[in-house]
Amino acid sequence: MNTVNLFANPIDAIGHALGLAFAMFWEILWALLLGFTLSAIVQAVVSKSEMSRLLPDDSPKSIAIACGLGAASSSCSYAAVALARSIFRKGGNFTAAMAFQFASTNLVIELGIILAVLMGWQFTLAEFVGGPLMIVLLVVLFRFFLTPRIVEAARRQANRGLQGRMEGHADMDMSVSAGSIWQRIFSFEGRTAISHFFVMDWASLWQDILVGLLIAGALGAWVPQNFWQAFFLTNHPLWAKIWGPIVGPIVGILSFVCSIGNVPLAAVLWNGGISFGGVVAFIFADLIVLPILDIYRKYYGRKVSIFLLVTFYAAMVGAALVVEFVFQVLRLVPSERSAQIVEAAITFNYTTVLNILFLLLTALLLVRFFKTGGLDMLHMMNHPDETGGHGAHHHNHH
Repeated sequence: MNTVNLFANPIDAIGHALGLAFAMFWEILWALLLGFTLSAIVQAVVSKSEMSRLLPDDSPKSIAIACGLGAASSSCSYAAVALARSIFRKGGNFTAAMAFQFASTNLVIELGIILAVLMGWQFTLAEFVGGPLMIVLLVVLFRFFLTPRIVEAARRQANRGLQGRMEGHADMDMSVSAGSIWQRIFSFEGRTAISHFFVMDWASLWQDILVGLLIAGALGAWVPQNFWQAFFLTNHPLWAKIWGPIVGPIVGILSFVCSIGNVPLAAVLWNGGISFGGVVAFIFADLIVLPILDIYRKYYGRKVSIFLLVTFYAAMVGAALVVEFVFQVLRLVPSERSAQIVEAAITFNYTTVLNILFLLLTALLLVRFFKTGGLDMLHMMNHPDETGGHGAHHHNHH
């Protein structure tokens, strides 16, 4: 990867970074559109309204249900955190609500697709193995350290109802419940709900994706490989395997990028020399980036937010270390550090064809979105306080 000195030639350096960022965007565009479409379909047939009732405790059954519900919801970190608080406020178990928000950002369809496209199927497998393991470790940590006093403090603060981000996204339930899965998907209401969820997810995530691409482009264009190799201890293979999962979440916290927006940056870090487990830990860290830590402070209070930071970090590092060494033993760690996204050039190939096809699908979804009151729905999502936090959004537009 050729880098450009920012200070010696700033115009060329900025152009190189923007070019890399756009090349990354072009490479992953079809995968983003496919992921958001599949996610919208799932959300359209899975109701949010029963979540609190289904998560009454931290039993294995409730945690498993929380993981399933999370995997079926949006990948937006802010929406996941807001919905987890909503579940908790409505009587759901605190541990189960936290498990739900972990699953919402780490076990979703679009994340797996983007990882496979950018970095290889091994990273997708690691995400879907490490995600449940991380949730199990978190539940164990909560069993040991989460006291009734902490839960009560969190509940008192949560019931104050301070606003974070994506509150409207968390409140809205547009799912269709009548008929079989296929009947729900192809019904008028189902197709409308899919178009609304699709656009709503884009509206929630485009900033994270844009920031992630710009940061990844800048780091790929300006930071020389020898810096990354020294920082990630690549000359000390054993220490690198331990150091990567420890430092990965810290890089994540400081990057401000969450949700699937951090995958392009993960590709740059992987090419730079971070360990396999370090990549996994970095991707897990989307729930402890600085803006979300501040939301925890608003939602649950300062002491509880610190408790969440420490336990979340420990669970992320522990799961990533296990993934690192198990995947090494099974010889599933890629031998080449060539996340192609960083080197991508735009040519007429299968990526371009897929981008065109999925952009046509997007156009169809956008037409339906605008024809069925989508702009009103977006306003409700962005200003829930003005609409009374509409818990359901109905499709009566013909």
